[in-house]
Amino acid sequence: MRMKQTLNLKTSQQLTLSLQLQQAIRLLQLSTLELNEEIERALEDNPLLEKDADGGRNALETSLDVPDTSETPVDYSAEEAGSAEAYEPSDALDDFEVSKPLEQEDFVLTSDEGGLAAMDEEYAFQYASGTSLREHLLSQLALTPADDDTRIVAEALIDEIDDNGYLTTTFEAFRECLSSPKKLTQKCFDDALHILQDFDPVGIGARTPGECLALQLRALPDSPAQRTALVIVERHLPLLAAHDLAGLKKATRVREDLLRDACALIRHLNPKPGSAFDNNRTNTIIPDIIVRKQGHRWVARLNDDAVPKIHINAAYAEMLSAKNVASSMWSNRLQEARWLLRSIQQRFDTILRVSQAIVERQQRFFDHGAVAMRPMILKDISDLLGLHESTVSRVTTQKYMLTPQGAVELKYFFGSHLATSTGGAASSTAIRALIKKLIEAEPAAAPLSDQKITELLGKEGIMVARRTVAKYREALSIPPAHQRKEL
Repeated sequence: MRMKQTLNLKTSQQLTLSLQLQQAIRLLQLSTLELNEEIERALEDNPLLEKDADGGRNALETSLDVPDTSETPVDYSAEEAGSAEAYEPSDALDDFEVSKPLEQEDFVLTSDEGGLAAMDEEYAFQYASGTSLREHLLSQLALTPADDDTRIVAEALIDEIDDNGYLTTTFEAFRECLSSPKKLTQKCFDDALHILQDFDPVGIGARTPGECLALQLRALPDSPAQRTALVIVERHLPLLAAHDLAGLKKATRVREDLLRDACALIRHLNPKPGSAFDNNRTNTIIPDIIVRKQGHRWVARLNDDAVPKIHINAAYAEMLSAKNVASSMWSNRLQEARWLLRSIQQRFDTILRVSQAIVERQQRFFDHGAVAMRPMILKDISDLLGLHESTVSRVTTQKYMLTPQGAVELKYFFGSHLATSTGGAASSTAIRALIKKLIEAEPAAAPLSDQKITELLGKEGIMVARRTVAKYREALSIPPAHQRKEL
């Protein structure tokens, strides 16, 4: 059977993403730090762009001096296949009170990507000093008297200490890594380790949690509680970890009040002495939005230190416009610069609109905290603003809001909900906060079980199953009742 070849002509429609739209979508999903890195690359690649370091004209003012040949504004909704809806600014927020709308002078590039150049007086941001644990230990080793061999081994052991302050190698494994392993003796290894374990912070260089706690206890003044605590961490640490107080009392054979003092002493120790240092892994959060109270309402405004401040070089722009070099390479570079500035403006405009919609719906959260969180899902905001859910998801990922309760990711405001006895709904975030509040107020000698917490929530009108309470408790990293019990 022979196949007959034919040529047919048909028409079809398909949605394609322009380069400008692809750039806008990519910038929208970047965090503030990633956006600054992207802008730094653009500044190196495009000579028409420059930082506004001296408070000169901003990006949009400069770009408006040059004829724009772009076809359409950025349309985020076109990112969804099969959706041809154009992005139109929503009127849903017209009645909202916005303290500072997006304006051209808001485009400010932080000179220090590691932190905020300026913040409101009522909100303060803390960041790490920048000193690593290794640098701290090496500075102490330089002032410690020791022979050359011991000093060399001690310096090598410092490189084997992890970020929590624990030594991650053994004598045998350490010796195998040396070019001349036979030259290293157990005594030299022990001497070097003893030097490290005398360094600050106390407990550094330990090989197990029990040894770490024991080092800290030995540095404390001698007392009955100190000696009892030392016995516990050296011999009975599993019983302490399991909160088996009856087993501890039987194993140590001490009075109940002395055992209570010893346990309290252990609770004040630091099981991770190296965690207070930078260790080159500190991730600084730069909030995109700052929430402030104006009158009786909370409003959102952009954080000026999060918004890049770049502009197109005015001299180059005027020269290109005057000489009418539309077909030249420089004209393409000029258009790329204009697209970047417009994409940045669209990004922050969208972030501000979504943030203000969140703030308007969660007014009680800013007054009373997580216990007052209203149930809300992405669709609630997307329907209100006329945006696609995927756009709202991108806006709320790795974007942070500075609130009276601290800096939180925008996604924090979204979550599932549970029914109440009155026919309403309670946010899962609020329920977790209530569980945490109940546990914090429980008697230390009689902690609340999951079933008891379920009953207490039921009295408040929140219908929740015991297994749901257990799931939320575990999500809060709170141990079960028998492990929270204290003498």
